[in-house]
Amino acid sequence: MSDLLMTVVDWSRAQFALTACYHWLFVPLTLGLGIIIGVMETIYYRTRDEKWLATTKFWMTIFGVNFAIGVATGIILEFEFGTNWSNYSWFVGDIFGAPLAIEGILAFFMESTFIAVMFFGWKKVSPGFHLASTWLTALGAAISALWILVANAWMQHPTGVTFNPETMRNEMTDFWAVAFSPMAMAKVFHTVTSCWALGGAFVAGVCGWMLLKKRNRDHCMRSLKVGGWVGLVGIVLTSISGDTSAVAVAKHQPMKLAAMEGLYKGEPGQPIVAMGVLNPAKEVGNDEEPYLFDISIPHGLAFLATHDFNAFVPGIEDIIAGKSMDADGKPINTVSYEQRIAHGKAAQSALKQYNAALQTSDSSRLQEYKQVIDDNFQYLGYAYLDEPEEAVPNVPLTFYTFHVMVTIGGYLVVFFLVVLLLLYKPKWVPGRNKLAKLGYWLAIITIPLTYLCSMCGWAVAEVGRQPWTIQDLMPNKVAISDLSAGYVQTTFWIFAVVFTALLIADVSIICKQIAKKSKTDLNVLETK
Repeated sequence: MSDLLMTVVDWSRAQFALTACYHWLFVPLTLGLGIIIGVMETIYYRTRDEKWLATTKFWMTIFGVNFAIGVATGIILEFEFGTNWSNYSWFVGDIFGAPLAIEGILAFFMESTFIAVMFFGWKKVSPGFHLASTWLTALGAAISALWILVANAWMQHPTGVTFNPETMRNEMTDFWAVAFSPMAMAKVFHTVTSCWALGGAFVAGVCGWMLLKKRNRDHCMRSLKVGGWVGLVGIVLTSISGDTSAVAVAKHQPMKLAAMEGLYKGEPGQPIVAMGVLNPAKEVGNDEEPYLFDISIPHGLAFLATHDFNAFVPGIEDIIAGKSMDADGKPINTVSYEQRIAHGKAAQSALKQYNAALQTSDSSRLQEYKQVIDDNFQYLGYAYLDEPEEAVPNVPLTFYTFHVMVTIGGYLVVFFLVVLLLLYKPKWVPGRNKLAKLGYWLAIITIPLTYLCSMCGWAVAEVGRQPWTIQDLMPNKVAISDLSAGYVQTTFWIFAVVFTALLIADVSIICKQIAKKSKTDLNVLETK
């Protein structure tokens, strides 16, 4: 029975991951291109230069195709909460549903209204109103992302709620604590600004292909100036917000941070691994070295986690044993995972007794059991773990995706700086003409690299908090619906086929549009 349950859990997780990954192929390009198109149309509005209008319309066509398919995959993603994760939806529907409802009512209608004006209102509304519609479409997409990210951040760090044992549901007590928690704000800024970087990389890659084909050089120069600046600002802000996010993770999800570094036993002034290979034989409790090879930066992780070079950062085995750090970065003993399991079982038992007392209207017993529940509720999820080690995420996957993300992020900073240097100070770059072809290919390759960076970021965020659907409160095996493994497997493969077809259609249409329009003189398109 246990094996069957885990099969359902694994396939449900795989299906949600599949849907989320396909959806995220479209979302960041929508957010990134939205800003870039807004800047381009603003330049056209101020200069009335028809060349900028042609360039704006070129990228707007690609934006529209990508936007439409992104909406389709996003709707399916939200339905899966009810079909595959109904226990989760029941347990926290009052909290999780609020941001999603705001997203649907405010952002979706805002996007759908103004995107129509953006595409079909060029000669029907004033230039100022059209420009406002373009920016409002981009803003609507960002607001949509904001509320979805707020909902996701709450799963990482539940706050602003209280548990009602009579209904077995969590109820929101402080909306603003949910919306503006440190985890939520860090996640929103980090994710949205990374999309600007992806949009800039996409523009650079497409322009690289067009320059390789010797098409529309002036259009490419205009596009690269906007895409380069948006991309550079995006990746710099992503790096800054990533620092804020690391501090929040260190405070609220120390096990995730330890997995990101493959750290089993921490120390004051903990170094950070800049490059390394994990030892596959290393497990919790054995004496194997954690790395086969590593290059570390002294005090790096201590500073990343706390902004204190000498702070103690706990490793996986420290956290299991109950060792953590205080507000001053000093090691302290807290609640071990064995104790958390005991507290969780106490809350679980009290819930059963509370329900029995509720049937007999025994008010004195209800108050007694309610107090036990309140005292132990923060560890309720641990009651469902068979052993403390079950709360350790997939260390290799978390470690490698984190380091790939950071490495590509560093590359993107250099990439955008070089792009802008070549645009504004080409004489500063020796041998630029001989290296031009290589540079065009590098720009093209940067598109999939940036997508890989973005996907790795999400892998760190979601795999790093496993086995939790809601951190410390609900593990995956409790959150799923009562479904057969065969049903989930069938729908997984249906979605895989449908989403792959949508992706092929999206890429095919975008490539055809780029190839078709690149053969047109984009300097005179709007004057014919």
